[in-house]
Amino acid sequence: MKPADLTEQYARFPEISRAEIQKLVNWIQSQPHMHNLSEEEALHFFHACKNSMEVAKQVLDTNLTVRTHCDEFFANLDCERPELQRAMRTVSICPIPQTTPEGYRVIFAKLADTNPSSYNFVDCMKLYCMIFDMWMYEDGIRPGHVIVMDLKGVSLGHVTRVGIFQMKKFLFYLQEAAALRLIGFHFINIVPFMDKILALMTPFMKKELMNILYVHNNLEDFFKYVPQSILPKDYGGQNQEFGEISETFYKKLKDNRMEMMEFEKRHQVDEKLRPGKPKSASDLFGIQGNFKKLDID
Repeated sequence: MKPADLTEQYARFPEISRAEIQKLVNWIQSQPHMHNLSEEEALHFFHACKNSMEVAKQVLDTNLTVRTHCDEFFANLDCERPELQRAMRTVSICPIPQTTPEGYRVIFAKLADTNPSSYNFVDCMKLYCMIFDMWMYEDGIRPGHVIVMDLKGVSLGHVTRVGIFQMKKFLFYLQEAAALRLIGFHFINIVPFMDKILALMTPFMKKELMNILYVHNNLEDFFKYVPQSILPKDYGGQNQEFGEISETFYKKLKDNRMEMMEFEKRHQVDEKLRPGKPKSASDLFGIQGNFKKLDID
């Protein structure tokens, strides 16, 4: 994996001072419970937090803490593991090569195998996070990112395989710890039981995320946010087909297998060395036993 060119990123965002990023890098290096992160990675957090140093420090610490205590999504990142191989066959994850007119990057996810018995929510979300990490590391900072979930082929059988506590963890990470400026969260090709899907999500969504959540009854409405021209051929766009783009990223993930496993080690904290009180999974996510299963029958 090759990180995005720093000179180009600073030129694209002249309001960001490289001296400020160096201060953040120095702060990271002074934290006994953290591994050293690169200038490129520090830049992601600073930009995601709208150039606020103190917020960037807080979000970065939360990010690494979540990665340490959320084994489901951020541990065992060997793409040769059977569960990740199965996830690659089950879902297609497709970062779009072109940006929107505003400069936003777009990432799609949809089912490749519509058999509910093939679907494991945790493994698919782990794969999603791996692709996102690799993509952003190589792409650099952008004005914003757009997440698109295509529900074509989704059945109630898939929904019953989503754990409510795992959904809480993923949405906590997305809202509190991810180093990105999320501009839009879109659902397309929606299903009759969309209310059941939203019932899994909305208890854990803040107002800020609710405000950028879009459920589209038709693609024409969606194209107002993401131009059809930049989309894969499957959606009437001018890009490669969805599956081809997805396979390109899966191949890159496999080619960088060892680097992703090293990435996992560097993006964790050592709670024994944390100044003050160590943090645990329950500090972040609460107690799993407190959650009742949602009625989605």
